[in-house]
Parts: sequence; structure tokens; C-alpha cells
Amino acid sequence: MDHALITQCFGQQIKKTALEPGPYPGTSGCAAEMTRQKVIAIEQGNLSVGMASYARVLAALDSELQVITAVMPTLEEVQGMFE
Repeated sequence: MDHALITQCFGQQIKKTALEPGPYPGTSGCAAEMTRQKVIAIEQGNLSVGMASYARVLAALDSELQVITAVMPTLEEVQGMFE
């Protein structure tokens, strides 16, 4: 699996978690003490964002990173990379 697709999927999962009802909706940037621009870069899977920033947002969302075996991307996911 391509590393760019992995970060893009990871960012989408972070965004989905931040939008879910609960104690942290929409506050991941404030709780992680980072700018909204940095949070947007994370949500977009920007490759220039360091792992520490991802970890800070996950901590703010009371979430953790879990490593699982990759599955082949769907055609829609692959096409989304080129949009």
C-alpha cells in the first residue's frame, strides 16, 4: 500500500473521529494546542506533518493509533488520490 494513501486514510479517520458526537467534537486543534491549518493538514494526510503532530491530535481526541494489516485500496480510493 502506498504511504501517501496510508496518511490520507489516517487523516480521514482522524477527521471522522473529531466529527463524532462526544466530549471532543471540533476541538481537536485547541486541545492539541495547534493551529487549525495544522489540523487541516493532518486531516488531509499531508506527508510533511510529523508523527508528533498526529500523536497530539490523537491524544486530544482520546484516541490511539493501532497498526493493522493493510487491505488493497478500492478503485474509489485510488481515483480520489488523483483528484
